Amino acid sequence: MIENLTGEAHRPGRIEVVCGSMFSGKTEELIRRLKRAKFARQKVEIFKPSIDKRYSDEEVVSHDSNAIMSTPIDSSAQILLMSSDIDVVGIDEAQFLDDGIVEVCNELANRGVRVIVAGLDMDFRGIPFGPMPALCAIADDVQKVHAICVKCGALAYVSHRIVEGEKRVLIGETREYEPLCRECYKKCVSQS
Repeated sequence: MIENLTGEAHRPGRIEVVCGSMFSGKTEELIRRLKRAKFARQKVEIFKPSIDKRYSDEEVVSHDSNAIMSTPIDSSAQILLMSSDIDVVGIDEAQFLDDGIVEVCNELANRGVRVIVAGLDMDFRGIPFGPMPALCAIADDVQKVHAICVKCGALAYVSHRIVEGEKRVLIGETREYEPLCRECYKKCVSQS
């Protein structure tokens, strides 16, 4: 382990995944880790799927309005092309990326890059979402964060969609989704 002047340890080659439901603080945690790495004078590059334009075309923005500049991408392969000579790679909303993101993250970690990935672990139906299960499997560290259920105050389990539609990908926030615990989610689904 290499210690730099700020005390932030640079441990070569690892994958960190931050996952959970919407409104759980995934992006907030990603931004916190990336800003800390920048403060430690590490070379950082941040990526997000180009379809996520909720708050900004080019920034990763949390629901609390914290932001960090990023590069929008259409394919996980683009990350490898744009991350040479980088210490830390951040990836937001990884559930929207293609399955190739798993190999991209492995390749970066094997090169000695710290990879920090944030994404929804499940879709609005409670089904594991995109490449997230595989990313959790290969990660050196997985942190599951929780929102609070808007119905009862328990830890949220899923991002419940409150608008009509069965399309799996619907970019949205509080008008489209609400965090619910398992019990409240079961009640909502049974009433549908």
